[in-house]
Amino acid sequence: MNLRVKFTKENYLKYISHLDLMRLFQRAFRRGNIPIKYSEGFNPQPKFSIANPLALGIASAQEYMDIELNENIPIEDFIKRMNQELPQGIRILDAKYIEESKSISSLISWSYYEIKFKANNIKDSEELDKLVKSWLKEDRIMIKKVKHKGKKAIEKDQDIRPLIGNIIISSQSPLASLQLINLNCLLKAGDNGNLKPTDFIDAMDGYLNIGIDFNTLNIKRLGLFVEREGKIEPPM
Repeated sequence: MNLRVKFTKENYLKYISHLDLMRLFQRAFRRGNIPIKYSEGFNPQPKFSIANPLALGIASAQEYMDIELNENIPIEDFIKRMNQELPQGIRILDAKYIEESKSISSLISWSYYEIKFKANNIKDSEELDKLVKSWLKEDRIMIKKVKHKGKKAIEKDQDIRPLIGNIIISSQSPLASLQLINLNCLLKAGDNGNLKPTDFIDAMDGYLNIGIDFNTLNIKRLGLFVEREGKIEPPM
């Protein structure tokens, strides 16, 4: 019995690591008497997985995990028990029994983000919108990725243009009134390509020289999506 679960990770809990989030859920399963299945062996572990872990400091309105259960329990009971044990900021929003054989991690193809910031070198969101549309006409958008192999840092060029989907920009103008730019963007995620929102913002600022004030940068994930037959859909 596999249960797919949608949950939030918001407020101060955006600063806990993925490992700490896993531990938090393990405690909630135990305290809520959730009949979760355990692995075999010397050190049994609860069988659940979280899709596309977030970086520290990024909040999310919709995250997903798959849980293997020993027995069927009503969805309403599961949500109630879990939310009684979880801290504010992490809420179970929905759950659904699935027959999907593939893990949630392998299914995810896209992440949708809301990114807010101030930019010193542009006058309004319309100017940024024109710059971004022109930028996305480029055949290639290259960034430098650094991988550490032992004590060595290996630098590699990566073309991120195929990893960028739709971008929507809005704000109140003029920016002289210290209004934030609101940028919503669809970025590739998962095993077939993954673009971190921080790498996307760094690339945009580097190419367009818009003068992002990184002290004002705020990133929130609004959703995760799968791609089936060319259509982008929620995973449940």
